[in-house]
Amino acid sequence: MRDGYMRSDPAFVDWAAGRHIDPDVRFPEWPGLLAEAISRGVVFRRARIVSEPISDYVRFEHEITSGLNIAAGEDVRWLSRRRATDLALPGNDFWLFDDRLLLVNHFDGSGEPTAPELTDDKAVVQLCSTAFEAVWGRAVPHEEYRPV
Repeated sequence: MRDGYMRSDPAFVDWAAGRHIDPDVRFPEWPGLLAEAISRGVVFRRARIVSEPISDYVRFEHEITSGLNIAAGEDVRWLSRRRATDLALPGNDFWLFDDRLLLVNHFDGSGEPTAPELTDDKAVVQLCSTAFEAVWGRAVPHEEYRPV
């Protein structure tokens, strides 16, 4: 849900400098990790809430999504922050596993990761699950999203 993450990430630094980013080279473990999980029936959905006009970091994410996330088997959707005003959203990014376990991603003010938090608190999991489904239902599939 942030407009910028880990600006110190070497892939982002190279992209910002105009260098070509090959997702297979930069993130070689991701396709294999997803392939193994998908073979067990796991479904990967990623929703991104973004400000428009989008930031340079979000433009970077958008440009590598087809070659990284989609190619690895994720379904990715985008939602303009303007279209999320009436949605109740958690204060942090998260990964939800099997509607029972939540990994909350915390970042500092510069977008660098800090200590993640794992919880199975049913109320928190339900809140995040409900928020995600609301975003998912409104968001635009990656192949249709045109960044502003």
